[in-house]
Amino acid sequence: MTHRQSRDDDESIDPRLLSQARARNVAGSDGDAAFAPPAADYEPKGAARESLTLLRALWRSSHRLRVVLLSVGIAAVLVANMVGQIRLNEWNGAFFDALQQRNLGTLGHQLLIFFTIIGVLLALVVGQTWMQQMLKVRLREWLTHHLLDKWLAAGRAYRLGLAGKISVNPDQRIEEDTRKLTELSAGLAVGAFQASLLLISFFGILWALSAHLVFTVHGYSFTIPGYMVWCAVIYALIGSLMTWRVGLPLIGLNAELYAREAELRFALVRVNESAESIALCGGEHDERRLLNGNLDHVIGTMRQLSGALSRLTWITSGYGWIAIVVPIVVAAPGYFSGGMTIGGLMMVVGAFNQVQASLRWFVDQFPSIADWCATLRRVSAFKEAVDKVDEIDRSIDNISLRPHPAGTLAFEGVSVLLSDGRVVIAEATVDIAPGERVLIIGESGAGKSTLFRAIAGLWPWGNGTIRHPDPRSMMFMPQRPYLPLGTLRAAITYPDPPDSFATADIEAVVNRVGLADLLPMLDDQARLDKNLSLGQQQMVAFARLLLHRPLWVFLDEATSALDELSQRRVMSIFDRELKNATVLTIGHRPGLEQFHTRLLRLVRTPNGAQLHHAGPPSASGTIDILKQRVANA
Repeated sequence: MTHRQSRDDDESIDPRLLSQARARNVAGSDGDAAFAPPAADYEPKGAARESLTLLRALWRSSHRLRVVLLSVGIAAVLVANMVGQIRLNEWNGAFFDALQQRNLGTLGHQLLIFFTIIGVLLALVVGQTWMQQMLKVRLREWLTHHLLDKWLAAGRAYRLGLAGKISVNPDQRIEEDTRKLTELSAGLAVGAFQASLLLISFFGILWALSAHLVFTVHGYSFTIPGYMVWCAVIYALIGSLMTWRVGLPLIGLNAELYAREAELRFALVRVNESAESIALCGGEHDERRLLNGNLDHVIGTMRQLSGALSRLTWITSGYGWIAIVVPIVVAAPGYFSGGMTIGGLMMVVGAFNQVQASLRWFVDQFPSIADWCATLRRVSAFKEAVDKVDEIDRSIDNISLRPHPAGTLAFEGVSVLLSDGRVVIAEATVDIAPGERVLIIGESGAGKSTLFRAIAGLWPWGNGTIRHPDPRSMMFMPQRPYLPLGTLRAAITYPDPPDSFATADIEAVVNRVGLADLLPMLDDQARLDKNLSLGQQQMVAFARLLLHRPLWVFLDEATSALDELSQRRVMSIFDRELKNATVLTIGHRPGLEQFHTRLLRLVRTPNGAQLHHAGPPSASGTIDILKQRVANA
């Protein structure tokens, strides 16, 4: 069983971009700075290439069949709808001719035909709406699972979190951006396909009807082949070019707004999560100042976006209103020449409107297209960053993690490096045999927690080889345990499902670590990370440890919040229930030495911290070390 978590402790996280320089063996650091992969830099590749990349991923997924079936169904409905629209346009001419002839019987017959056509079109529209909504659901289901699978690969979410700006707010990119992208993609794709079908269908009809438009100049009559078609194309082209010119800034502004909204939401969540600490420091005024800054960024971007949308509305709305009279004006010469009935004129106008509406689809949908491009860019950037994390890791020097043939733990010339190549831990070589109890000490910033992460595979940047036992036999316990949302039962059985263990076994480990008073809330839904003190959370982690019974246990300040009695109680687990387990502990607290048989000390040097064997631990020896730290400080 593997249980890996990360923490921010005395070694501070400093998300800086990785320098490609391979400088090694330079001055040591004062703490652990986090690696920031160059994958953080994302260059937009264009909507077409980004869309093609996502489509390839969709085609390789198990969701492909459902998406394809829905797409084919929508296409069939749109073809049927196109036929209905053609029939409706033909009915339009016959109906107005009946009105012109004042033929009541023909008029009634045309009304019956009208209701039949409308009934069929209504059924088609309802079917299209349902399938289009289901297509959005299936696309979002696929894309969300796709990003989650990539993001939550072993250790990748942690390393991506150190990748700079591109890794900020993965929650919004996976939830909000995927929702918007899939909804816009389905809506725009269906709209574009429908507009294309109608354009192809009515293009020929309008071309044929243009032959009835006869122009008479000084007694000479003539026709212009495809006259109405060319008028529709020219009108739509003018509108499209103006829309593109005026609306282009919307793409960047939408992307900027999403980023600023995400920053504001993150800041609000952070204040909510840290409300107690803020109140104790009296920091409400300062937090309000920071939130005001985030809000100002959102409002400023919204103001710019509002201005851009207003300017675009001049084009789109004006274009739409003028389109009411354009077909009548351009077709008027044929009607006034007497060669066309009112019904014929209505057919020409109807066909013109269909062609022109198809051609102006780009104009009408440009705000949505701009929104889609911005969202696609954000999702693609996140996906590429996730995809490249492992690739970047392979491009630089990495600590080699290999299974130990004897099932033990060994460091073979291990150097742990920072993102800029500085050495944190230099040339560590040590063997830890099964059953040993090893305590690692060292001053803050010496790299203890970075070594903890390196063993867990979360910090691969360095040199040398770490040979490890079976990962299923290892359990990592950081200072602040991860408690998932849900019940106390789920927190204790994590990462296994809550029903993986018998209730009696769960109650036994809860009693064993001294949390018997929490048993009544075993199955209550609660925010345990808020409702429990850090000490109680650490005891929950030890209950989890006792329930899973790993053979190798790695503790990183895992008892820092416990009183002496509680620490003695949980550490006695390794003398009783887990007496055969190997324990490697990182800790500062006096009293830990009595639970260990071996002491390793990280000593800082100009060339990186050195790992020294300090012999059997003793209480006096640990106290002397602490006194020396105080004296050095």
